[in-house]
Amino acid sequence: MKETERGEPAPTRDAATILLIRDGANGVEVFMLVRHTRLDFASGAMVFPGGGVDAHDRDPRLIAQMPGPLSDMPADERALRIAAVREAYEECGVLLARPQGDSRLIDAERLCRIDERYAEARSQHNLDIGLVAREESLEIACDLMIPFAHWITPTSQPKRFDTRFYVARAPADHVAIHDGHESVESVWMGAAEICRQADAGQWHVMFPTRMNLHRLAAHDTVEEVLAAAKHLPIVPVLPELMAQTDGGRRLRIPLEAGYGMSEVVVSKDGAFRASDNT
Repeated sequence: MKETERGEPAPTRDAATILLIRDGANGVEVFMLVRHTRLDFASGAMVFPGGGVDAHDRDPRLIAQMPGPLSDMPADERALRIAAVREAYEECGVLLARPQGDSRLIDAERLCRIDERYAEARSQHNLDIGLVAREESLEIACDLMIPFAHWITPTSQPKRFDTRFYVARAPADHVAIHDGHESVESVWMGAAEICRQADAGQWHVMFPTRMNLHRLAAHDTVEEVLAAAKHLPIVPVLPELMAQTDGGRRLRIPLEAGYGMSEVVVSKDGAFRASDNT
């Protein structure tokens, strides 16, 4: 998508991404994917699993495959959560779903059987998650995802997303791994360590991802993260370019979004620091 002839910003596409987290030996670890360099968005970047909302995610029949308390959720929020579950399954093989009538997530053995039946749709990133849920008698565990952030691609970019970030505990026995197509590498790692390695040039991590890793790194356990997320202000962040400096772009973001700063200087590799004007 490109700007219109009148110079208007490109339209945004609704998207959802998920921070799958677990307790590790040295604190909270988050699952990250490294995107293929041939892709036209976030090429070569280290990212959380996620992607755009598609038509299947908006199917009203999905209400019957969600936990009862969420059945009256607004349609847009429902579609975003469904998209986050689907993208996590397509991109890394983790499926946040329960057998209907069960309080526990599906185990690795049942997931393996489901994988065999839907391998082609997953590899093509053309999965109808509602069809899977109906045929496999599953409830999509959207209740386990807690809103974590809301970022919108700057108006200067030719391809733009209106992205909601969610956080969820990763199922203990699901093996998360990159798909070998859209993503070529994957890792479980602490948020602060990811940023440290990115600063050393090992990874390319975009600014919004770094900001949310910074938010994640403030907590020592999964329980702490999930408890804190329930009280986060979910304010849309549309970075506004204030100036181009020798050190990078000076951007303004809403202070009320809860990142502890309103102006940041962002380098080419996504590293950031609070601006002196904050």
